[in-house]
Amino acid sequence: MDNMINIDDYLRINVYDAVLVLISTLLIVLIVKKFFWKYVREYLEKRQAFIQEQLDESKENLKQSEQLKAQYEGKMANAREEASKLLASAKSAASKEAGEIVSKAHENANAIKEKAALEIENEKVKVREQLKEEISEVAFLAAKKIVEKELDESTHKKYVEDFIEEAGEERWQA
Repeated sequence: MDNMINIDDYLRINVYDAVLVLISTLLIVLIVKKFFWKYVREYLEKRQAFIQEQLDESKENLKQSEQLKAQYEGKMANAREEASKLLASAKSAASKEAGEIVSKAHENANAIKEKAALEIENEKVKVREQLKEEISEVAFLAAKKIVEKELDESTHKKYVEDFIEEAGEERWQA
């Protein structure tokens, strides 16, 4: 009779256990912040700098194309005095080409912006997933110590994964 398990001992909330769980969770968060946050932040800053460089390059290309357009139109205005027929056809061609250049520059700039935004979002998703996995593993190891005698590993891992899923995606959103 003394060897029987009393379920009341396991269902009761123990302040000592709660404090230990709180301390271990705090330690896990501090360790993750100390060792991993810097790398994640550095990666995102480098990526942001790269994207900004690409955007600046596209803006510079757009400025140059607009300057070329303005120079070309200026030359065409001077040519008007020399030959009006030649000027009409050349001006038409120049306007069309300038429009295409500006159009292409805008398209390229928009494509670069969209690609950069997509890459940033993909990187955020990857980082969130990595953090979820790492926190899950750390939580699993911590919880394993506590409930090691009552649950097998697969059941416990399922509880941890269910907990993380129930925590909701909104908590992982930046």
